Amino acid sequence: MRCYLHAYLLCTVFTFFSLLYVYSQLASTLEDRDERSGGGRISGESNHDAGHALRKRPGLSGLRDREWGQNRCKSLSVSYWNPYWRLPSDDVCGVNCLLESPLSEKLSSATKEPKNERSHLAVVACGARLEETLTMLKSAVLFSRKLVHFHIFAEDDLHDSFRKALEMWPVAIRTKFTFTIYPIMFPEKNASEWKKLFKPCASQRLFLPLILKQVDSLLYVDTDILFLRPVEDLWGLLSQFNVSQLAAMAPEHEEPRIGWYNRFARHPYYGKTGVNSGVMLMNMTRIREKFFKNDMTSIALQWGEILMPLLQKYKLNITWGDQDLLNIIFHHNPESLYVFSCQWNYRPDHCFYGSNCQQAEEEGVFILHGNRGVYHNDKQPAFRAVYEAIKQYSFGEDMEISLLQPLKAALQATTHTYCGRSSHLLTKRLKESIRSI
Repeated sequence: MRCYLHAYLLCTVFTFFSLLYVYSQLASTLEDRDERSGGGRISGESNHDAGHALRKRPGLSGLRDREWGQNRCKSLSVSYWNPYWRLPSDDVCGVNCLLESPLSEKLSSATKEPKNERSHLAVVACGARLEETLTMLKSAVLFSRKLVHFHIFAEDDLHDSFRKALEMWPVAIRTKFTFTIYPIMFPEKNASEWKKLFKPCASQRLFLPLILKQVDSLLYVDTDILFLRPVEDLWGLLSQFNVSQLAAMAPEHEEPRIGWYNRFARHPYYGKTGVNSGVMLMNMTRIREKFFKNDMTSIALQWGEILMPLLQKYKLNITWGDQDLLNIIFHHNPESLYVFSCQWNYRPDHCFYGSNCQQAEEEGVFILHGNRGVYHNDKQPAFRAVYEAIKQYSFGEDMEISLLQPLKAALQATTHTYCGRSSHLLTKRLKESIRSI
């Protein structure tokens, strides 16, 4: 009995100090926000208006007017900025390094265009993801009819490889896209923790609204995504957002009996089965402006203020890293999320226990998501066949002869698997995309 009492007392003390730490972080956040609102007060304005003006001041253009030391950013591998939830939004070291480079001109031209003139597609590549990312980008330009701008966040040892590969694509293809390559950027405090969360650099997506301040809307995708339908078709869903929605994702599962979140999660999650963040469409202007409800304080917090306290509270309970944090955020703010159907984020989960994506059954797969490394192993040969077909296709060749027909032949050898038996779903929309070009 005495041992149980000791264990209970230890747990109580640990819980007390954990809660104390979280509340101290939140108090510091709110105190600094109040200081900025008061300190930057404009004559004739209230404290709230002054603070709002500080939050709204231009990010990239404002940085150009400031003087920076020549050695401010010595390494581009991981660029840091001071804790984002405590400083004005323009103190971003990583963006400064970018602005001092030749890429700044490309970024400027890419972000000053009229809204909706082109799609903006972001991806984060770290480690051995070069070929997989290039194959994803290739699928994006193959079927798109409108201009796309690629925002590629990568470790700097990949920068030259990306640039050379994209510049070697045929001129006719290069007229369909523009691109900017960025260093990986995390908050200075806890940078290593953010970088290693779930997979290397995966949590970079959480900071895109804080980095790409002049980009209004953005489509983020994982490197293991393949477009089977034009990018602009998914981009068009932005026009379907209601006044409160600011992001869109697909459910993590269609069938609750095989769902992960509803069976195993030790934290709040969105809806009945959670959402998957491998394909995430964002109105970043709305994300930057919204105050999010949360379970840490009764005061709503902005995007840059909520991330670190959320990680500190749940880091021992999350399995899928930044995706779990997004599920927690939208659990408390369900009105802010637009949920699109599984055909926009079709994964092995939708077929390896039998087909369970009804929309794909009706219209085919629009976006293929080869998570769990299925493009590079033999666990789901149907997924690998699509990846290999797009990777091996040579620009300029007849896509029906050189892409679709070889793919159909390869898929015939996968019918011994559940996903292989549903392989007609993988070519149904692809066939339409090819014939519409």
